[in-house]
Amino acid sequence: MFGIFPRACFALLVPLYLSYAAAGRDLLAFQWDSLLLECGLLAVFLPRDREASWIHLLFRVLLFKVYFESGLAKWQSSLGDWHDGSAMTLYYETAPLPTLLAWYAHQLPEWWHHLESRATLVLELAVPFGVFGGRRLRLAAFFALTGFQLLNLATANYGFFVYLVLSLHLFLLDDRDLRWLPEWLRRPRAPAAPRRVPRRWEPARRAAAIALCVFFAVASSVQALRTFTDLPRLRELTEPLQSAWEPFRLVNTYHLFGHITRERIEAEFQTRQGDTWTPHDFWYKAGPLDRAPPFVAPHQPRVDFRLWFYGLGFRRGVPRYAGTLLHRMCTDPAAVEPLFTSPLPASPEAVRIVFGRYHFTTPDEREATGAWWKRRWLAMIPEVSCAEARGDP
Repeated sequence: MFGIFPRACFALLVPLYLSYAAAGRDLLAFQWDSLLLECGLLAVFLPRDREASWIHLLFRVLLFKVYFESGLAKWQSSLGDWHDGSAMTLYYETAPLPTLLAWYAHQLPEWWHHLESRATLVLELAVPFGVFGGRRLRLAAFFALTGFQLLNLATANYGFFVYLVLSLHLFLLDDRDLRWLPEWLRRPRAPAAPRRVPRRWEPARRAAAIALCVFFAVASSVQALRTFTDLPRLRELTEPLQSAWEPFRLVNTYHLFGHITRERIEAEFQTRQGDTWTPHDFWYKAGPLDRAPPFVAPHQPRVDFRLWFYGLGFRRGVPRYAGTLLHRMCTDPAAVEPLFTSPLPASPEAVRIVFGRYHFTTPDEREATGAWWKRRWLAMIPEVSCAEARGDP
């Protein structure tokens, strides 16, 4: 933050964040956590006091990957929802953590959603090639992709993902593209003379640059082929390479919203005292019907976000983190109470999870009831006895 040995700091931050992500398991297994690690690796080689066109090129390649691979995933969707235009008719309602503006976007006419679906394919499959073009093409890609991300920012909460991708857009610009900025933003207040790399270090620096480029290219190509093609022989041949670098999450593939989920199923956690079940709502995910979807990014409420995935696959059983949360609600409610909008009882008799299918209300329903959501209950898991969880005699 203070400009003190920034590249050395990145060299420390990458393994520290990797250890944090590994310890967090499901709660830090999002694609933007991997993107942050990949950006951190490249930032180790990014000087501030001299030109480094090769590292700028690698950042552009990374930006290309984020968009183009996501576009490929959409193109290959088994549902065909991006091709037939239906994807965006569902997206705003079923996104993990929509914002208030998503409700309004959902009300737009169907023809507009079909246009959005097909425009997304163009933005992610065609526009990214402008990343490697001349200045005018790069500027066109900058404005198109930036507008796309600002729409994402307005209608959904994806933690720091959109902000991180927007920062990568800066590598599409030249110094002359930033002349409109105030002088104090464009240069340090006490500019230092460019530092010359000692000649004896030049071979080592060049070798490091070549090694990074080769590693980045090979790893990216192998992972993309493994993800987007069905070639068993290739997977067999590349398995040793994949196994070697995969744990470090330094080169990744991106396949955001390959297809849009068809329904929104939310998990509601409840405690029982006597014969009364009390619901406990989370702060940010869909819960109370009259609560507007919030703006929360760049913060990412990871438990709220992760429970969206649980709702989609609740018939497959209780994931570890949800089971741990239920157990804590029985044995140590004070530790998990900040996740909820209402206090947890100190000694509940039982806990359970109930699942409901959520839809946005229509404008008429909203005007009549004041509700943003409507809900239909679907199922519940068997209640967990807190006496057994606490080991009470």
